[in-house]
Amino acid sequence: MHSAKKPIKISLIIPVFNEEKRIHNLDILWMFIKNKKYIKELIVVNDGSTDKTLKLLHGFHKKTKCTLISYRKNKGKGYAIKKGSRIARGTHVIFMDADMSTPPKMLRGLKNIIQNTDIIVGTRKNSKAVLLQRQSEAREMMGRYFTSISQRIMGVKVSDFTCGFKCFTKKAAKKIFAKQHINRWAFDAEILFLAKKYGFSVSEFPVEWKDVRGTKVRFPQDAIQSFIDLIRIRLNDILEKY
Repeated sequence: MHSAKKPIKISLIIPVFNEEKRIHNLDILWMFIKNKKYIKELIVVNDGSTDKTLKLLHGFHKKTKCTLISYRKNKGKGYAIKKGSRIARGTHVIFMDADMSTPPKMLRGLKNIIQNTDIIVGTRKNSKAVLLQRQSEAREMMGRYFTSISQRIMGVKVSDFTCGFKCFTKKAAKKIFAKQHINRWAFDAEILFLAKKYGFSVSEFPVEWKDVRGTKVRFPQDAIQSFIDLIRIRLNDILEKY
């Protein structure tokens, strides 16, 4: 006899940095998830915001009783997600962006395939993905370049490294994020490299996605730093830091 599958209980992590103009998106997210039995908890991580974000988050926390993590110095999206994953209590951990470029309804579709793999990576590169608003040509070119380089250096065959919508089983999350060293934009490549290294299964999930103005990516500084971080990942592996 096959043992019964455990019920899905998702810990949802939202990293936030200087999002005072978009905090209302969290209200939209909350309206979608608050009565969903498969959502265990909502964890919002304030990554050292310097605007009114934290003040607004305190109001959101008071309304929703979400888990709020905050620290003064900006450390990077990867660091924020790592902090959230450490306290996550669900059977699965999902992170998504505060701009809701991937809408909350994607959680419903993801739930239907979540039991079949260790890690699910949202992708905008699949023919079934729906792009409502594309990025600028420069941003798309940067994304293609980063994915191509990441595939070669990391040896990981994923079509979209940087989509901010990913899901991990609790076991995979605890193992991978405990070993994560990269805190900023190249952290996606690092965690997928570690997924391969530790033998976790990875599936792709075509998402609905739209570009939202107000990106925190700085060009070309972040592109250069991301390439340096890719080399760091390989060096970390050689030095047996993983």
